[in-house]
Amino acid sequence: MIVAGIFLTGNEARIVTLSGSKNQHTRISLKFHKLGLPDNPIQDDVEIFCQTFKSYCKDVSVNKVIINRRPTNGKFPRGAGTFIIEGIILTISPVPIEFISPNTIKATDKRELELKTEKPTTADLGVAYDLAFEGLN
Repeated sequence: MIVAGIFLTGNEARIVTLSGSKNQHTRISLKFHKLGLPDNPIQDDVEIFCQTFKSYCKDVSVNKVIINRRPTNGKFPRGAGTFIIEGIILTISPVPIEFISPNTIKATDKRELELKTEKPTTADLGVAYDLAFEGLN
């Protein structure tokens, strides 16, 4: 199974794609890990985003996309950029999408942290990796 974990932050989608299972997996396409929109996107910006995302899913043979569950209220609600990108991905994704909350990742870390052997050291990519890991069997 090939799973893309997408961490929405600001006007960017940070992406880590994993292949395999939770017990044995590898990272795919290490050079492609960020897809974004400018602060005030126009139609052409959105079209480029859409084409790039669809091409990536096709080229890497992604089976599933996992996205972080965005907080919508409280102390740290996410901004308009993540809302726009989430809507675009929901609309155009050629594969099924699942949402994972931070609490699910914390619970998995307690049980299976030793299996996360390919986790990047960059914070944003680390979260994207955690999301992709959640989608593996």
